[in-house]
Amino acid sequence: MNISQAWKFAALAPAFALAGCLSLGAEPPASLLNLTPEMSAPAGSEQSGTRAEALAIHEPNVPAEVDVLRVPVRVSDTELAYLQDAVWVEKPARLFRRLVAETVRVRTGKFVIDGDDPSLFAESHLRGVLREFGYDAATTSVVVRFDAIKQRDGGAVEAKRFEAIEAGVIAKPGPVGAALNRASNEVARQVADWLSEDAV
Repeated sequence: MNISQAWKFAALAPAFALAGCLSLGAEPPASLLNLTPEMSAPAGSEQSGTRAEALAIHEPNVPAEVDVLRVPVRVSDTELAYLQDAVWVEKPARLFRRLVAETVRVRTGKFVIDGDDPSLFAESHLRGVLREFGYDAATTSVVVRFDAIKQRDGGAVEAKRFEAIEAGVIAKPGPVGAALNRASNEVARQVADWLSEDAV
């Protein structure tokens, strides 16, 4: 090694040492969790109607512990953790809205609009709060709890709580993700049936 090469190595040595202490990005998860509707409209299906006939489905509000890509675990009444290695492909509120919208669309035949600003195209609305969307360690259960609010054309407002609980779930990403998907579909069916009770 000549003198020039020795100087270059000496200059780069601190950078090599520092690189061993830093991570340029977290390890990607082995897989990502998603919500998928149990029923969906076939390819090529169409819907049309007026603003008065359309139903806008909005992204639900969520508490801080659900507004992340992780699965919250209720350890006790005052303690919360997150399930190791369980990561959603997208925030649960958006996934849940799409699942509910597709279920309502297929189950009721209503002219459903969802998206970033569905208010532009409809006079009737479904909003709500996704209050629980995670795992309860004490009961080994997944819990999906949705407080829905429907506002019909003309201003009438009605609210109702929907819930699905699946017990005996192993605290691992695969089983918890699958159970949350089933529970979300159950809540979506309940919401669709509720909406079918009137002419929203």
